[in-house]
This record gives sequence, structure tokens and C-alpha cells, in this order.
Amino acid sequence: MATGYLDILRARHATRLLVGTLVGRLPNATAPIAIVLFVRAEGGSYSLAGVLAAVYGVSNAVGQPVLGRLVDLKGQPRVQLPAALLSALAMAVFAFTGTGSLVVAYAAVALAGLFTPPLEGGLRALWSSVLPKEEHVHRAYALDAVAQEVMFAVGPLLVTVCVSLWSAQAALLVLNVVGVLGALSVVVSAPSRAWRSAPREAHWLGALRSPGLIALLGAFLAVGMALGSITVAAVTYSDDHGGDVVYGWMMAGIGLGALVGGIAYGARQWAGEPARRLQAIVALLAVFYLPLMLMPGPVAMTLLMVLAGVFLAPAIACAFVLVDRHAPRGTVTEAFSWLVTTFTVGASLGTGVTGPVVEAGGALWGFAVPGAAGGVSLLVLTATGRVLAVPARTAVVAAGSENDPNRAVEPRFSSKDRA
Repeated sequence: MATGYLDILRARHATRLLVGTLVGRLPNATAPIAIVLFVRAEGGSYSLAGVLAAVYGVSNAVGQPVLGRLVDLKGQPRVQLPAALLSALAMAVFAFTGTGSLVVAYAAVALAGLFTPPLEGGLRALWSSVLPKEEHVHRAYALDAVAQEVMFAVGPLLVTVCVSLWSAQAALLVLNVVGVLGALSVVVSAPSRAWRSAPREAHWLGALRSPGLIALLGAFLAVGMALGSITVAAVTYSDDHGGDVVYGWMMAGIGLGALVGGIAYGARQWAGEPARRLQAIVALLAVFYLPLMLMPGPVAMTLLMVLAGVFLAPAIACAFVLVDRHAPRGTVTEAFSWLVTTFTVGASLGTGVTGPVVEAGGALWGFAVPGAAGGVSLLVLTATGRVLAVPARTAVVAAGSENDPNRAVEPRFSSKDRA
């Protein structure tokens, strides 16, 4: 297992790109908690803090595929670094002006989310140019998914450390400066500077003209809902079983499960179609959500959360393979960014739906939501299995490129193609 991952990390530029991307995404991973802590330090209400965090999330969801398309058209350095600088500048405006002017606060937070650079999608577009073998690329996707889990676990801890050592304002500023440095590390690397998207057919839908990608996004909207619903149900459960400490252990448990599952998944080569494999993984994900409804004591509940998280990272890693296969030529960064956006929107929907559910029926029905959402995801994957299994990229030559001002000939999908 260790040898397989070391092969990836030993590849030239691989470690730099992985670490730089994770550091560059710290502002995004920590923004919700950093915004809440800053607003509270400014004397604002939790309602205001929640709305501002939601504005950031919605803006980020809108901006990722838009910036991803620009990356495909213009290259990574010309989009990623300016976006990172603009996002950090907007967050700095929010940190220095505070909540004295709500118009400025909302605008600054919205711009910070909108210009968050699509580093996550950019990294996945780079793996095939850095790693020589397809199985190494697939393993890198698993390592990438595991690293995301680590980042989202460590990020909030870094925020609290910054707040305790300095202030909530300093946390906003420091983490965004660090994020810009991470993005800079990526975009000045040779693979990022040399990377060019494949020629693309001019189409306003971009990556969304792929039926396979649409099917995958529908499935992962439901997976995102499952994860978002667990966070709300866990709060309700912890209120009756020990408070914030228990909640922290539960969230750490699901993160640990994803970490272990992702490492184990990426340690071996998988035969067969990834679409069928994803169906099996999502089925297991849904099944292991169901025992949460038993709601045993805190220790046993934490162990169930570990099991509930085991198949999350493998599902994400397998989805990366399918996104790469189904993204229309020249739209790979945009396609990966759509997956990020869809998962984020799904998580937000999950939290929104589960709130009224737990108020009406308590934690038991709250924990029923992730199992149901997992079942919906499985139904989508099953119903669209034939589409997901055919990543056709056969092309005929036509003129009229979206990223070629000289209108050089480029591939275009024939009417018989599915992607």
C-alpha cells in the first residue's frame, strides 16, 4: 500500500501540486467557520453569521464552474492566480470593514466566494500529465480524496488556533494569505504553466452537454445531501448525549472512516467498469448509513460514524475517474468544478432539509435522511448505468473553436456520441 502511494509522491511535481492545491484551498475549507467566528467577535448575531457563510457558499458554487471554464480556455496561471488574489482581497475588505456596513460585508463575502480559484478541478486535470500510467492517475484520485478529508478536518482546527493566538480578524487574513501562496506554488510549476486544454467544440453548455456527466452530478447531489444531513442529525443527537465533545468525536469518526476507506481503495488496482464499481460503492455507502438510526451510546455511535464514512472517499475517487471519462474534450477543469459545486449544493440542501425533519421527529428521523439520500443516489446511478458506461469521445473534424481565434480545425462530437 505504502509503495503504491510513494510511487505517486516520488513523481516529479506530484507532491508540490498536491500540497500546493491543499494549501491553496485552505481559505475555502475554513471560510464558513472563520466567517462565523469573525462575525461573533464583531458582536453580530448567529443569524447574520449564518447568512454571510451561506452567501459565501452559494457564490463559491456559482464561481467554480465559471472559473473552471475560463481555465480550460485561457490556461491555469492566467485564471487561478488572479482569482486567488481577488478572493483574498475581498476577504481582506470584509476583515477590515467588519459588519458595520452590511452592504459591504455581503458584497465582500460574495466576491470572495465567487473568485475562489478552482484549484481542485485544476489539480485533477494535471494528474494525467504528471503521472505516466493510468493506474497511477486513479490512485492519485484516491490520494486526492483522502487529502481533502484531512484538509477539512485540519482546517477548522487551524482557524481556532489563529483565533486563540491572535484574533478572528487575523485568522481571516492569515489563512487567505496562505491560500494565495498555495495557489502561487501551483501556477508557477512547470506542469501548470505547460498545461493546455484539448481543443473544444464551442457550446454554451460546456461540460454540461455530456449526458454521462449530468447523470453523475445527479447522483452526487444526493450523496452531498446525505453528508449534509448527517451534520445536522449529529448535532441533535449530541445535545442529548454529551454536547459538543460528542459531536466533535462523531465528526472526527466519519472523517477517519473516509480516510481509511480512501487509502484502502487507492492501494489496489480495480478491474471492470468504474460505473458499475461506483454503483456498488454507493450501495454500501447507503447501507452503512442505516445503522445510525439505532442511535446507541456515544462510543458505539462514534464507531458507527466511522463505518458510515468508509465508503465516502472511495465513492469520490471513483467519481473522479468517471468525470475524466465523460467530460467533453476541452472541458475537464470545468467538469471537475461542476462536481465540486454539485456536492456543495447537495450538502447545503441536506442541512436545509434535515433541520425541519429533526424538529418534527427528532434525531432518529434525521439519521434516516442520509440513508434515503444514498438510496436516491443509487437509483440515479442504476437508471443511468448505460449512459455512464459509454464515455464516447469519437470525433469528426470541424471548424470554429471557442479557444482558437484563428478558427483552426478541432474535434467536434458527432450526433451519435454520448459525451
